[in-house]
Amino acid sequence: QVQLVDSGGGLVQAGGSLRLSCAASGRTFSTSPMGWFRQGSGKERELVATVTWSGASTNYADSVKGRFTISRDNTKNTVYLQMNSLKPEDTAVYYCYMDLDSRRYWGQGTQVTVSS
Repeated sequence: QVQLVDSGGGLVQAGGSLRLSCAASGRTFSTSPMGWFRQGSGKERELVATVTWSGASTNYADSVKGRFTISRDNTKNTVYLQMNSLKPEDTAVYYCYMDLDSRRYWGQGTQVTVSS
C-alpha cells in the first residue's frame, strides 16, 4: 500500500514563495518517478513538474520554468516543489503523484492561493 501526504500550501501574495512537500509511505519510494500536477477552479489538471527516481532529471511546464524547482530526498521519502515568484494564475490545488508498478498514486492535494 502506498500513501502520499501533500502539505505546504497556503495563501501568499504575488511575488512570494511557498514550498510544497509530499511525504510517501508504504512501498518502495526511492525508485519511483514522481511529480506534481495542479488543478485550478474550472480548469483541467495540469502537469507542473516531474523528477526521476534519482533526482538527476527534471521537467517543467513552460508556465513554471525558471520559477519552480522540484527535488526529492529519498532518505526522507519526500518530494518537494519550491515555488518562487508566484503569480495569481498559479492558484490551484496541487497534487503530488508517484508511479509504481504501472499504477499512479495520488496525494490528497494542497491548496495554493496567490493574491494580486
